[in-house]
Amino acid sequence: RNMSSAGPEGRKKMRECNGLIDSLVYYIQGAIADHEPNDKATENCVCILHNLSYQLEIELPESYAQSIYMQRRNISSHDKTPGCFGTRSRKVKENQQDTPLPEEKSNPRGVESLWHSTLIRIYLSLIAKSTRNYTQEASLGALQNLTAGTGPMPFSVAQTVVQKANGLPSIRNMLHVSHPTVKKTAVSLLRNLSRNTSLQSGIAREVLPDLVSILPESVPESDIVCETTASICYTLFNLTQSNSHNARLLLSAGGLPKIITISMNDSSTFNKASRAASVLLYALWSHTDLHSAYKK
Repeated sequence: RNMSSAGPEGRKKMRECNGLIDSLVYYIQGAIADHEPNDKATENCVCILHNLSYQLEIELPESYAQSIYMQRRNISSHDKTPGCFGTRSRKVKENQQDTPLPEEKSNPRGVESLWHSTLIRIYLSLIAKSTRNYTQEASLGALQNLTAGTGPMPFSVAQTVVQKANGLPSIRNMLHVSHPTVKKTAVSLLRNLSRNTSLQSGIAREVLPDLVSILPESVPESDIVCETTASICYTLFNLTQSNSHNARLLLSAGGLPKIITISMNDSSTFNKASRAASVLLYALWSHTDLHSAYKK
């Protein structure tokens, strides 16, 4: 667990170690099957996988990337299409809906397991069943890592979490735990998921009222609450920027007074949250059909 957080070279060596990732996944599967999601070894295994999923899209070799991202349709090499990985192409977001998703192997091995739907479902199962905060945080954090880029892998993982594995109810529950880091990581994951336009309606329907409910009534008092507040505002921005229905949902959930209060804070300590709230207000005001409702 310590070695897996030693930096890019350490992660590379551990990902390449024959049988290591498979063993970690095997152990966690056994723990879940035996109804033991809270043992310390499971926590360690998940924390290792969390660390090994960090910057996965960037750090995989290009040759390996090309072998797993099989094009599902013939595309001319002269076309301006996104590269395999988001960090290598800034046009990915524009072409996100047209990007071929990674081919998923039925029996993944090694590093292929890190973004496979089997492991995604394991993380969601641990989020739902474990009561250990470190296990919950590491599971959420691994999904956050896997959905952090703009390439086909993060897009595929996001679709699996929201649509195929029905993960939003478990993530939503983590918004209401008392542990601040678990809550912060859950919000960060939702922020990543909310960037996918095809998933925004489902996310808003499932968790937008919960996001509004955990916004503070006043200026955040700690750094971690400030970061979480900023992340909530940016998530709500993603969900409402081009969707008037979601903006109305935010309004009916009582979000506007809270957002205004946060945006008016001029303290340099908490300007991250106030700036995010101001950006959100700007997006909400762009829905001219809601101006009369806002004024009321």
